[in-house]
Amino acid sequence: MILAVLVGILNVALFVLFGGEARGRLPFLVLAAILGAYAGQAIGVWLGDPVRIGDFGLLSSSAVAWVGMAIVAIVSTLGPTRRT
Repeated sequence: MILAVLVGILNVALFVLFGGEARGRLPFLVLAAILGAYAGQAIGVWLGDPVRIGDFGLLSSSAVAWVGMAIVAIVSTLGPTRRT
């Protein structure tokens, strides 16, 4: 579980670094990445992950974390915009 949190936060940092600003969706990105890394680790155990740290599947957890962050980014783009 600790590695899932670390992998999720690292992937969010990379997502923000390459994607630019996150502003109000940052907490949602962090939550999606951590849950995605945790789910990806379970998938990696079941299917077998080529890049492992002990029993933790690094490649599958990162891939599912990025899918979760992409879903958050897409949903936040489709939502209403703030008018000031």
